[in-house]
Amino acid sequence: MANLNTLDLNNKSSGQIELNDQILETEYHPQAIKQAVVGFLAANRQGTHSTKTRAEVSYSTKKLYRQKGTGNARSGSNKSPLRRHGGITFGPSPRDYSIRSNKKFRKLALRSAIAEKIRQNQLVILEELKLEDHKTKNLKKVLATLEAPKALIVTENMSRELMLASRNLQGVHAINQQSLNVYELLRFPKVIFVKDAMESLNARLSG
Repeated sequence: MANLNTLDLNNKSSGQIELNDQILETEYHPQAIKQAVVGFLAANRQGTHSTKTRAEVSYSTKKLYRQKGTGNARSGSNKSPLRRHGGITFGPSPRDYSIRSNKKFRKLALRSAIAEKIRQNQLVILEELKLEDHKTKNLKKVLATLEAPKALIVTENMSRELMLASRNLQGVHAINQQSLNVYELLRFPKVIFVKDAMESLNARLSG
């Protein structure tokens, strides 16, 4: 176990938290991180694109003209992909883009990203984050004091005040610990953990 300092809202040391060595000693693993990011982005694709084939377009199946003798190429119906408003050949259809990766690999990616943030002094742990109201300007002052104007805020239980105060700040995003992912960790120059969220994550990623 290793100890990391926790801060209060005035950016002063207020205590310590124990983190498992398994997290801190994890080396940067680019392949695991890349797969986690690609998997996250792929899972967020809607995949609702759709086109109609010649079997699905609404047209008569009547033969346009006789088979031989007209000098034109033979033609079956207006549904042909060669005709205007005809069916689409090999067009996209609804599909699931998600990429499956095992739980062990996902944990490795998350541990690797967190360890790298700690090594680069881009991770801050707060003793607690209690806002008096939902005013955006008050949260902005807190982040300025913590020297993190653009940051990802990770909490155990999202308060209504934090949700409302953070949603209108550019470059700031608040997220529950259970929803934390590698993509969000890499997207922000600083990550702010509330102590109870880091304790839960420490327990989740250990072992």
